Amino acid sequence: MPRKVQSYDDYGSAVQQIILSTTDAEFLDQLIPVLKDATSTNRSSALTQDLSQYADDREVEIERIGLTKHEEFLGSVNQLQNVRERTVTLTADILELNQSIQASTEKLAAQKQALVNTRAVRENISDVSEALKESLKILHSVNNAHDLIRKKKYYGALKSLDDLQNEFLIPTIQNQYATQHRLADLIQKSIPASQKIISEAVMTDLNTWLYRIRETSQFLGEVAFYHTESRRLRQSDRVQENEFLDHFSLNSAIELVFDESEEFDVLDNDELQVDFTPLFEALHIHEALGQSDKFRSEYAATRRRQKELLLPGSICLTTDDERSLSSLLEGIAGFAIIEKATMRRAPQLRTAIDVEELWDSMCSTAISLTSKALGDIHNAEILVQIKGAFALFIQTMEGWGYSVTRLDDFLVTLFDKYAELLKRRFSEDFQEIVSTDDYMPMAINTREQYEKVANVSWFAQEQPIEELTFPCVLPFSQMYPLCCIDIRNFLNQFYYFSNDYFQHPTKIDDTLRKSLDELLTEKVCKSLVERLSSQYPGQIVQILTNLEHFETACQELEQLLIRARSSGSAGGALNLAATEQFREHKKTAEKRIFELVNSKIDDLMETAEYDWMAPNPPSEPSSYIQTLTTYLSNIMSTTLLGLPREIKELIYFDALSHAASKILGLPLSPDVKRINPNGVVALAQDVQHLTDFVDGLENGFMLRSNLDELEQTIQLMQSDNTDEFFDASTRNKKYGRVDAMNGPILLEKLTQQISSASGPTSQRFANFSSNLSSRFGSNK
Repeated sequence: MPRKVQSYDDYGSAVQQIILSTTDAEFLDQLIPVLKDATSTNRSSALTQDLSQYADDREVEIERIGLTKHEEFLGSVNQLQNVRERTVTLTADILELNQSIQASTEKLAAQKQALVNTRAVRENISDVSEALKESLKILHSVNNAHDLIRKKKYYGALKSLDDLQNEFLIPTIQNQYATQHRLADLIQKSIPASQKIISEAVMTDLNTWLYRIRETSQFLGEVAFYHTESRRLRQSDRVQENEFLDHFSLNSAIELVFDESEEFDVLDNDELQVDFTPLFEALHIHEALGQSDKFRSEYAATRRRQKELLLPGSICLTTDDERSLSSLLEGIAGFAIIEKATMRRAPQLRTAIDVEELWDSMCSTAISLTSKALGDIHNAEILVQIKGAFALFIQTMEGWGYSVTRLDDFLVTLFDKYAELLKRRFSEDFQEIVSTDDYMPMAINTREQYEKVANVSWFAQEQPIEELTFPCVLPFSQMYPLCCIDIRNFLNQFYYFSNDYFQHPTKIDDTLRKSLDELLTEKVCKSLVERLSSQYPGQIVQILTNLEHFETACQELEQLLIRARSSGSAGGALNLAATEQFREHKKTAEKRIFELVNSKIDDLMETAEYDWMAPNPPSEPSSYIQTLTTYLSNIMSTTLLGLPREIKELIYFDALSHAASKILGLPLSPDVKRINPNGVVALAQDVQHLTDFVDGLENGFMLRSNLDELEQTIQLMQSDNTDEFFDASTRNKKYGRVDAMNGPILLEKLTQQISSASGPTSQRFANFSSNLSSRFGSNK
């Protein structure tokens, strides 16, 4: 709280107090309030008057004292003069003494100064010595760090620099008065340069390591492939001992358990050692420098560049050099194994995303390069080798935990190409076999030949081989066993693609079935059907026989494919379209045989010459009917001999039916106007000759029915009572097979030779004919 200024009514007392102050401080303490009061109350003139009055009073008093005390004052002056004289003398003595003391003091001071200087020098020397010792420690640490760098002990050098900073440089720099402050500051400023030297040296060593790794990637992949192949062989041996293990593929848990005893480190073995020390050291150094992110980025960029250098612009699938597929896959495998090993050893450096990204890129490139080169491949065996290389690659990398889905899908593409080449090659083979066949029953000269044919062909052996005599003849031509051999090879080569590794067995089953169907229908069955246009019955018969055996082969193939198909395929029956094709075209071949036989019969019938108005009956059958029966006998015993019995019976049945129809058509011809009994006798002799021929056949009784109409027609024409034909009950009993329209026509031609043509019979014929015409229409 501010001090309140004291107020005065009269400054006289205040002036007395001020004057009586003993000290300057007290004087000021007394004067200041009075001045403030006088100033604040505008009474400064009053204060001045009081001070002047006080001064005048003091002068008056001094003057009074001087006038009243004069003698005493003079005595005092004299005393003072004496005192002064003595004081001067004493002062001279003191000055003399002082000079003496000063001289000795200067000497002492000089000695003391010399001592002080000596002590300062000693202290300076001591300080310099200590500073030098400390500086030497600093320099020794610096030299030690650089010496460690030269010895490639980078982490030790970095640790030495760090200790130098913490123990010497930072404390020295913080103490600005330290003698080695400048040296420490200079060295501290050089620390980043030293760290950069360490970083660059580490990166140089790392780049050297990376270069060596890139150079050894292919060899690493080769070693990894060899190890996988060894595991394959061991697994194959185990499967031979225990078939149950065939259900477990390579890299499965069961296989890995069985293979535990065979320890093998791809990265550290007798052939190859991959030392990750430079990488770990570089990672450790950059972590210590706080440059982990930068190092990770640079390392990733370097590996991407190395990946690009690893992959060629193109490959050749038919060579075995650095541009071959195996070299490419070995390089990719080695590179990917290094990446996976790095990720496992240093997860903070390589993440799964980084590694998978490089893996996907390399797989895409490998697939793209291989796809481009596939256009030049026209040999299916080369595709098997390519598939084998990829399968080994897939199984190796699957063991390292990589995703192989895209590679599995690419194997399907390879298989499609493989199936296409196989189908093309076997199409040419089948085409050549079918076109060069002699279409003659296959002759077998020795037992060995028979066994070979029996082993490759599907046919029912009617007799045991012990009962056969050689040489012998097999029913089919040589094209059949040759096609069977090709079919078996086709099957084997299709399934051969799935050896070792193929994860799409149902694809093989479906493609094989479709391809086999296409080959058999388009290249075999269709070609055989095209050759049915031949005019040689023997060739048609052989084609029919071959078609029958191919049908059997297709049925056997269906069962074989069912047994061979994978467990993942759909169950149930498996039907080849070719089976039905061969079965249907057997009928086509049979019809063609019928056509040829009937055509021959037609030709023979055209040579038939009947004198329907002959004056005398003939003594023997006509030549055409004798030729016809000879032809039928010969063709059945020679050309059609190899046909199955039921087919031969059908041919006989159709031929006899056709011949009977043609013979019956001779007297029905519009050109024949009249027939006399001698003409009927000639026709009857020919029919009897044909009937005797049929009766002499093995199944003549069954075939005889084809001649019933012809025989009954002859009987009608030779009957003495033709009126029976017009009686329905009698006609059904005696002439039931005679055509209701043909009978009257023949009787009409015959009755024109009878003298009683205008009698009751003629009238009944006219009425019968009229009734038939009204019911069935006229045939004239």
